[in-house]
Formats: sequence, C-alpha cells, structure tokens
Amino acid sequence: MNVGVMRSPWIRMGLLLLAAAATAVAILWRGPSWRAISDAFTAVSWRWVIAAIGLNLLSVVARSIAWRTVIDQALPPPTPGYRAVFAAFSVGLFANAVLPGRIGELARVAVLNRRLENPPPGAWATLVGTVFAHRVFDLVAVVCLIVFVLLTAKIPHWAVTSLAIVVVLGIALLAFAIATAKRPTGSRLETAGAVRRLVTMARQGLGVMKNPVAAFEAVVFQLIGWVCQLFAVWLAMRAFGIHEGLPAAGLVLVLMNVATIFPLWPGNFGLLQAAVALPLGQYGVSYARGFAFGIGLQAIEASVGVGVGLVFLARAGLSFAMLKRMPDAAQTDMAEEDDDASDRGADEPERRLVGCRRC
Repeated sequence: MNVGVMRSPWIRMGLLLLAAAATAVAILWRGPSWRAISDAFTAVSWRWVIAAIGLNLLSVVARSIAWRTVIDQALPPPTPGYRAVFAAFSVGLFANAVLPGRIGELARVAVLNRRLENPPPGAWATLVGTVFAHRVFDLVAVVCLIVFVLLTAKIPHWAVTSLAIVVVLGIALLAFAIATAKRPTGSRLETAGAVRRLVTMARQGLGVMKNPVAAFEAVVFQLIGWVCQLFAVWLAMRAFGIHEGLPAAGLVLVLMNVATIFPLWPGNFGLLQAAVALPLGQYGVSYARGFAFGIGLQAIEASVGVGVGLVFLARAGLSFAMLKRMPDAAQTDMAEEDDDASDRGADEPERRLVGCRRC
C-alpha cells in the first residue's frame, strides 16, 4: 500500500473505526450477557472503588517522581520542578486514555518542553529519551510482577507464552538502554549532523542509567507505583465481589498491561475486558462478572488520568484538538530545534573569525 495514502488522517481514522466496529460486533455476538453485567454493577461496593482510585492517584505521584529523577540526570540545571513534571505526566495519562496510539508520551514531552526556562538545544530529543528511560524502569517492576504471578497465580496456558515474551523483550530493552545511555556532556553538537545530534540527545535522556544511585531511586519509585496499582486492582476486585488474593490481582494487572501495549483505539476497550475476564475464569469467576470488573477497573484507572489530566491540560493552555495533532507538532518542533542548531553551527566559524579580528 502507498505510504502517502497511509499517512492520510481519513484513511487512518477509517481503519481505526473498522477495527473498533469489528471488536464491537465480536463483543455483541460472542460477548457476555449484558444483563448479567448490569447485575454485577448493581452490587458494587463503592467504598472499595474510592479506595482503589486513591491508590491509583498515589501510583501516579510515585511514577512522576521517578520521571523527574530521570529528567534531573538528563538536562542541565535548572531542571523543571516537580509540579511541572507532574502536570506534564498527568496530561500524558489523559492523552493515552482518550486517544489511540501512545500520543500521551509525546504530549507530556510537549507540555514539559513548554515549561522549560531557556531550553537547551535538543531538549525535545532529550525529553523523549527520558520517557524511554522511564518506561524501561517500568520493565523492572513488570518482570518482578510476572515472576510473582508465575510462582503464585493460576495462569491460563495461553497466557504463559505471552508473559514469557514480555520478560524476554523487557530484559533485552533494559540491556539496550544501559548499553546506549550517555552522560550529558558539555561538548558542542551544533556542527554535527542532524541524525547524530538527535541520537546523542536521545542517549543523554538515558543518562540516568550511568548513575547507579539515581537509577536505583527511579526504580524504587516505579516499584512503589506498581505496588499501589497492584493493591488498587485487589481493592477493585473486592468492590465487584471477587474475593481473591494478590496473586489473582497480579495476574489481572499483568494481562491488562499486555492488552494495552499497542492501543489500537482508546483504551483498547473490549480487548482489555476479555484479557481480564478470561484468566479470572481460573478462579471460578463468571465471564460476565469478570467482564464487568474489567469495565469498572478501566474506569477506575482512567478516572485519575482523565480527571487530573484535564485540569493540567487546561492550565497548560492546550486543547483536545491540539493533543490529536501532537505527533505532527512533535516532528515540527524537533525540526525547528534541528534548524536552530544548524544555524548556530553555521555561524560558529564567523563568530570565531570576528573574535580573531578583535584580537
């Protein structure tokens, strides 16, 4: 297929709508009884729901602290304060919850880049590198959680292969990040090629990997965030009358994240609920109750990102339409940074010549 055709927003929107429609038909045709799902919601214990939302908020706080730790190792001072990092992180959660793809990762970079005082050359690429590093630290928590699940939970046979692939890919990405990380240096890159500049700044975004103390701090806060999410899932299960232990909650959390690695449509709704309901069948939970729990769990997870994200989105002066254009805006901003760096590189010989003449 022609690449230019695939870049058309109408074509991409049509493909997304087609995929979403196919999922909706599959759910309606082969899905659970909607009456049973409705009955499951009538018996929800809302106090547990509120507690789960609170734990999800604590998870967001811990994970944003981990991101700030990564940023502090990648950018020269003055680095952005925690409030700015938390605001950008929340906007990213909102974008990931309501839009397909991983637009939220670019959204948080865009919001934070706007808050930088005198951003250094290549700040966009460096911040993108910090997002990658932040996600790599997620893999440490994910591997620990998968090991816990494999040792304690009742895992369906079809899920074992998926979990094994996630572990292998996670270890490979962690090794790649450590090998390619680069400490920020004072060397000038204006005269370097465009690709070299971008790669170097992105590698500096991974600079935290070269500082064991900072890397350990980031990992600890990521682990705290994931532990909060684990207990949030466990509380949500209690809210829906599913009285199982942490191994079952861990299995749900792992498979829920596997189902949303590649969000084809907002939240991968339908696919996520099936990924939650099917493994719970190993614990005697009916598919309808498991599906209803999946809907409630996704709503609990999204409530924090959407609620807090909307507040900071408005304070950042951004709109929902601007979030949808974020990938194109990111390319434009990075190109402008690259042009500015090139201009500075081109002017450097002239500045040196003027300096010599003054001598």
